[in-house]
Amino acid sequence: MNKKKEVFLLVFLILLLFAINYRFLDSKFTEFLEESDFGIVERIVDGDTLIVNGNSTRLLGINTPERGEKYYNEAKSFLSETTLNKTVELKKSNEDKDRYNRLLRYVFIDEKNIDLELVKQGFANLYFPSGKDIYYNNFRNAWEECLIKNINLCEKSSDECAKCVELKELNVKTQTITLYNNCTLDCNLDEWSIKDEGRKKFIFNDFILNSRSEVNIIVGNKTNRDDILFWNDEEYVWTSSGDTLFLRDEEGGLVVWRNY
Repeated sequence: MNKKKEVFLLVFLILLLFAINYRFLDSKFTEFLEESDFGIVERIVDGDTLIVNGNSTRLLGINTPERGEKYYNEAKSFLSETTLNKTVELKKSNEDKDRYNRLLRYVFIDEKNIDLELVKQGFANLYFPSGKDIYYNNFRNAWEECLIKNINLCEKSSDECAKCVELKELNVKTQTITLYNNCTLDCNLDEWSIKDEGRKKFIFNDFILNSRSEVNIIVGNKTNRDDILFWNDEEYVWTSSGDTLFLRDEEGGLVVWRNY
């Protein structure tokens, strides 16, 4: 009789312990399952967004050209060829969803990181708005590999002024960029652009950077001067958690890039 009571008491204590910790255990188990999930790609939205199991999913670590921009179609086609109607593994990082309620995931097929492949092929630049994670170095290396190949978004500018215009300073605190023309010729920067890792872009309009002169591009709403241009309609551009500057000529050729 005493032995039965001991067994009953032991079972009761185990059930009580399980009941107390159920929510904790359940949340941890769910969190574990959500770190990596699988699904079938049903549709391609653009170069960095797809639909998996009915959910809009934004690829992490990259940003591809927007509709109407150079290499938009190529990025979208590459993603379609590699993932459409295929089973993919989705891996989380720092955030679960973005402000558009899209899932934020790294997409893998047979252990190959598709996000990373887009960078290697020059169809995307690296993009880490929430800060660098465990995959960051892989993406940085992929971008540098792309630069060596000199393909697509990594293709160097052939403009004669590409050797003249240099980035003298990128000041995150004051949101200021300083460009300097180190040549003896004046450089017409009309339609040249400066872009961050995301979608923020500044386009030069009928601007000439004179020989041995510099210009500051500052985030803010003010009237342009000969030595200062203002990046209007933006509260900030350069993030304190890290970012990349891309300076391109009017044809989209890469003149300067700077990562911090």
